[in-house]
Amino acid sequence: MSEAGPRRIWLCADDYGISPGVNRAIRQLLTMGRINATSVMMVGPAIGRDEVKALTAAADSQPGAAIGLHVTLTAPFYPLSLHFAPLAGGMFLPLAKKLQSSLLRRYDREIVRAEIAAQLAAFKEAFGRLPDYVDGHQHVQLFPQIRDAFLSAVQRAAPRAWVRQCGRNQALTRRLSQPKALLLDSLSVQFRARAHRAGIAFNPGFAGAYDFGQTSDFGAHMRGFLDGLPDGGLVMCHPGYVDQTLISLDPVTDQRERELAYLAGDAFARLLAEQQVRLS
Repeated sequence: MSEAGPRRIWLCADDYGISPGVNRAIRQLLTMGRINATSVMMVGPAIGRDEVKALTAAADSQPGAAIGLHVTLTAPFYPLSLHFAPLAGGMFLPLAKKLQSSLLRRYDREIVRAEIAAQLAAFKEAFGRLPDYVDGHQHVQLFPQIRDAFLSAVQRAAPRAWVRQCGRNQALTRRLSQPKALLLDSLSVQFRARAHRAGIAFNPGFAGAYDFGQTSDFGAHMRGFLDGLPDGGLVMCHPGYVDQTLISLDPVTDQRERELAYLAGDAFARLLAEQQVRLS
């Protein structure tokens, strides 16, 4: 062990509430101590009382585990507030149109803030407390206009929560080879600046973005994610058991089971020890 001691990071499983199979996988990894945070979709179909109770028990079994709100503003999910716009068939816009509309400044910030506030209120009602942190499904918290509404809602309703930024700590040459992550880097610059001005804490480093559409070695990805991640940094992941609910809502299916298998296995435990990383 180095004199500086181990790095302590957040390993956060996104999408609790999207389906029973995803929920079960996340609770399994929490209980095993293989993740230490999960982000909850309050607009998901699998976030009833029993699922909330089971998640709370799993998190309580691991001291320091965090439960956050996964603000969701993209299809195929529906808003909680009454006057959210624009919508398509009553649902939020798909991701590409959401980003395009935000870049063109087509949103009313107060309407977006009201929806995020409604999701924060739903979390508080379900869990009996405010979230430990707040992030966004498909990284919507980083988008222009939405980021201002997001930070305003968090500052008002959950001022002690930290928020997720998605900028990495890697050499430029490596970043240029990963277009998706490069976009997140770019969007995170202004997000961090605005969060800092608002006095809202955020993670100092981020990793976890890769092409979910390709069959790939998640263990190799995880090794890369940990490379250069600072103390207090965050790695997102998407473990889950595939079920019909998930298939009907999200294109990321089989890759979730590959992530789950790796995170629950011995190779991941060895990597954490080798890299002197602790989930804390």
